[in-house]
Amino acid sequence: MNLNNIIAGNLKRLRNERQLSLSKLSDICGVSKVMLGQIERGESNPTINTIWKIAGGLRVPYTSLIDEPIKNDILIKKEDSKHQESPDNKYRVYCYFASNSNRNFELFTVELDGNSTYESNSHGEKTQEYIIVYDGELSLNVDNITYILTPGDSIVFDSSKPHSYTNLTNSMIRMTIINYYVI
Repeated sequence: MNLNNIIAGNLKRLRNERQLSLSKLSDICGVSKVMLGQIERGESNPTINTIWKIAGGLRVPYTSLIDEPIKNDILIKKEDSKHQESPDNKYRVYCYFASNSNRNFELFTVELDGNSTYESNSHGEKTQEYIIVYDGELSLNVDNITYILTPGDSIVFDSSKPHSYTNLTNSMIRMTIINYYVI
């Protein structure tokens, strides 16, 4: 898609979300009403400084104006998710939503076979992990503390620390994991 059209669509959407007229937005960001109208119609090739002024006035990141909008409705089938597994094939991760400039989290479905353990390293500074267990019994060890989660249980913890998932039963564990990147 043409960058001018992306900027035009994003500017119009952001302005309308805030219920701003072109005149009011002009007052807020210091860009003329005429120029804003031309940008919204895709008739102008705005300079970097102009985009920064508009972003500052709207109080949004610069990339909110230049990134292609993410579709609101996204369907991902399990077979289309990004699939990874541990070397022993007992821990399987299906990534449905990766983090990006508009999303500071990742969403996974995880399967852990019976009588197995998976060790996870730090996910980086300022990260949190959210888990919801659907099937099985999870023994989660974080910072030498063990938590037992059964179906319907959930937990959030500091995932900058190494942690491990253990299944002490014969049945497979199914759970959702969200890795959240604190900004």
